[in-house]
Amino acid sequence: MNEINAQEDRLRSEIEDLKRQLTEQKKLAAAHEQPLPPSWRSMATTILMLASLAAAGYYFGYMPHQRRELMLAAETRDASQSLPVVNVERVGREANQSSLVLPGNIQAVTEAPVLARASGYIRKRHVDIGDRVKAGQVLIEIEAPELQQQIKQANAAIEQAGSTVQQSEASLQQARANLGLAQVTNDRWKKLLAKGAVSRQESDTYDAQFQAQQANVQALEKAVSASRSNVAALEANLARLNELVSYLMVRAPFDGVITERNVDEGALVTEGSTLLFRMAQTDRLRVFLNVPQGDAPSVHVGQQANLAIPDLPGRKFPARVTRTASALDPSSRTLLVEVQAANPNGQLLPGMYTQVDLAVPRKDPPLTIPSDTLVVRSDGPQVAVVDPDGIVHFRRIQLGRDLGDHLEVLGGLDASLQLAVNPSDDVREGVRVKPVVSEKAPAK
Repeated sequence: MNEINAQEDRLRSEIEDLKRQLTEQKKLAAAHEQPLPPSWRSMATTILMLASLAAAGYYFGYMPHQRRELMLAAETRDASQSLPVVNVERVGREANQSSLVLPGNIQAVTEAPVLARASGYIRKRHVDIGDRVKAGQVLIEIEAPELQQQIKQANAAIEQAGSTVQQSEASLQQARANLGLAQVTNDRWKKLLAKGAVSRQESDTYDAQFQAQQANVQALEKAVSASRSNVAALEANLARLNELVSYLMVRAPFDGVITERNVDEGALVTEGSTLLFRMAQTDRLRVFLNVPQGDAPSVHVGQQANLAIPDLPGRKFPARVTRTASALDPSSRTLLVEVQAANPNGQLLPGMYTQVDLAVPRKDPPLTIPSDTLVVRSDGPQVAVVDPDGIVHFRRIQLGRDLGDHLEVLGGLDASLQLAVNPSDDVREGVRVKPVVSEKAPAK
């Protein structure tokens, strides 16, 4: 390029000299008032035309060709002398506290079905789905007329059994009186037998009568006891019926919300089998998680967590680990963990899908590399390491978790190494390159 510019400058100088000489000759001729000779004037015009043609041919013909030749030679020389430019990023390391995000379903801490404890017809229903109720609040009134008749029958049976007890006690008192008389008579006849005043047969007769009276008293005592037990059984049956009367008013077992209703007024319900309602306690919710084996030792009771709902972007709900199974499931190699979160405003609903973010401490955090530095080949995953001299060396690595824009590396690399980003076919083993630090954000 410099040579072309110099030749252009010389040509322009020669043309200017010729023009200047011609102008001086014209001025000299005009000063002496003598016209130029025709031969001189024709020669000057011819020289000027030839110079102009030569300059035009050189400028429009040779110069562009020479310029192209010089540019191609310069580009070829630069290409042969330059090195491939490669973007590089350094190997990073995970933070001492990593974020473990696991999916889960929100459940109520307490959820129970409400069934009928007494058979009958529903007289009145006080609540419906979505209603919030307090513990002990009446939900349904059941009408059971036959239950009142059973109570009357039980009262009558108790009165009858009481009369039987009284009769048994009267018979027992009479038997005890007869037993006393038989004992006195037996004692007198034994004394007379000892004096020889009566025969032994008569004395044995009164002795047998005394023993018979003793057996009769014992039998009557058993009869009185049985009568009293019968009365107690009848009273217990009456208490059961009275308790069933209280079950005619179906009440809420705890504070919560009605999530399901299966009956309406006039429906027939059967004791112990008809599902009336389903209730859930939503002021506190829980989520069950399956923590992988690698992170299981880092999860403990009392650990902080956050719940994220996809339908509520930007919102985080604080939670806490309340209990763990303390054993891994052998089929999935995961630890069952329960996380509970307060729900005072009722924004969270049972059955919602959530993502639980656990802050898991790590004693030995692994190395991380950008995802676009990974090279997958037939002999396994590799990365292109650029040493301080710009020489490329490929290394096989052992991958861990996929974190999206970064990958965990469990082996094969050292910290602070430079890795080629998206290495092209020009980046080969042992090739010298020109590393340029990438503008992408570094690894954590």
